[in-house]
Amino acid sequence: MSTDHASVAAFFDRWTDLVRAVDFATARAMFDEKLVGFGTYADIVVGLDTVIDGQWRKVWPKIADFRFRTEALHADLSSDRLMAVAVLPWSSTGFREDGSAFERNGRATVTLRRDAVDGPWRGVHTHLSLNRGTPDVSWGRPTMVA
Repeated sequence: MSTDHASVAAFFDRWTDLVRAVDFATARAMFDEKLVGFGTYADIVVGLDTVIDGQWRKVWPKIADFRFRTEALHADLSSDRLMAVAVLPWSSTGFREDGSAFERNGRATVTLRRDAVDGPWRGVHTHLSLNRGTPDVSWGRPTMVA
């Protein structure tokens, strides 16, 4: 695996950890303020705050076991190595209204940019979509009654 490919994979491994931790503040630092995204809840979302509020906050707290599958990562880098387009599947567990779990899997296309070859990647475009036939709503983990 090239150093560039490994650095792109590391970006997604870090993002996986932050989705699982529902850590919006730390994840925010990984993305450009002008982030443009597509997702389950909105066709086109412009601006990092809008993506966080309109997408991340509606999904991350209501799923479990999220993981970008970096072993299947396809990354295409620009000739100057400062921009990358990444395509990879992801998996998670969703929950029906009755609390039963279902596989909530999909795929992502993410455009990354960095200021220097040895600098950190920042997301500038995200498109996460569910696999066909997957319910588009996860109601969250069932509440435990004591």
